[in-house]
Amino acid sequence: MAADDNQQVTRCCLSSLLTAALLLGACCCTGESDSGPSTTGSAAIPSVWTPAPGTTWQWQLTGTVDLTVEAEVFDVDGFDTDPSVVERIHAAGAKAICYVSVGAWEDWRPDAADFPASVIGEANGWPGERWFDIRRIDVLRPLIEARLDLCHDKGFDAVEPDNVDGFQNDTGFPLTAADQLAFNRFVAEAAHARGLSVGLKNDPEQVPDLVADFDWALTEQCHRYGECEAFLPFIAAGKAVFHVEYEVPPSEFCEATTALAFSSMAKSHDLDASRQPCWEP
Repeated sequence: MAADDNQQVTRCCLSSLLTAALLLGACCCTGESDSGPSTTGSAAIPSVWTPAPGTTWQWQLTGTVDLTVEAEVFDVDGFDTDPSVVERIHAAGAKAICYVSVGAWEDWRPDAADFPASVIGEANGWPGERWFDIRRIDVLRPLIEARLDLCHDKGFDAVEPDNVDGFQNDTGFPLTAADQLAFNRFVAEAAHARGLSVGLKNDPEQVPDLVADFDWALTEQCHRYGECEAFLPFIAAGKAVFHVEYEVPPSEFCEATTALAFSSMAKSHDLDASRQPCWEP
């Protein structure tokens, strides 16, 4: 990952990168889209919600969801969020994103015992979480699809599938970039089959290969690590990039990422209701 002292060089490149992205984007839809199928490869994707660049959002995965926050999108935990909360989000005119892990096992989830030990690998750095062997789509498919069904049945508009960059980590399995692409495309296709919009979480190296398969992106600390420009293909395609920096004041990144049309904010690692968005004074 790039060191912090590369930020000045990255900032100098932002203007030209954004210009290139916007020129590419002239061929694409630049607003929110709910009509007309798009395609990935040879398969048609059912019409799903596609948030436009600059869409405001809230990301809260812990604590009681604070619905007094002004946002066009609420990204909340799929298991812990009651359907009534999703209904209240919709009543406020906002969209609801369902957070679920698809690439790592979580020992506290109600379906934890359904995953066989053969597909559970090394710890991923978070308490109670371990990487999956994503090569075993045959085993994981019904279990992950059940999680997507949960999102659909609760009325969510979209899904945030977490831990989709295992090939870059010590998972305990010899995962390759090709394995990751195949798995991530499976997740996107399964989400679309249920009418759910789906976002690419991190995985900057594979953005060029996956931008057509996903409807938006979510990136953590791309400014810190000099990876923000990797997500510009989503902006060029008229798709939002939701961005968070942790424990860093907005003054350190908002100017740069707002220029890229990212929906950026500062959050704590707790991912509670507190936030410092770049779009508010």
